[in-house]
Amino acid sequence: MDVMCDRTFVLPAMLWLLTCGGSAGCAASTSTDGAGLERGAAIFDAQCALCHGRDGRLGLSGAKDLTGSTLDRDQVVGVIMNGRGAMMAYGKVLTPEEVQAVADHVLALRAVR
Repeated sequence: MDVMCDRTFVLPAMLWLLTCGGSAGCAASTSTDGAGLERGAAIFDAQCALCHGRDGRLGLSGAKDLTGSTLDRDQVVGVIMNGRGAMMAYGKVLTPEEVQAVADHVLALRAVR
């Protein structure tokens, strides 16, 4: 099942409700739990890996090596939302929760380095 096409994907919604209790303040929290990182990795694989590679090091079409990035979390979110250079903006493609999950995955790629 393609996570990007199925916005009604039940498991992430259930996990969100269980962990946040439906509170609005939870939307801005990081998704560094296992399920959140898996979701971020799945979205990254579908949307970003073509240029960045699954490990964040490919650099196709001028894409940066994400494992060596020094951007903080807010800057990573900004690049995902607004794009940079040849990278398109995903702010209207991904939900805010998906952007957060991808940002967490990108930051986790640094630990692999």
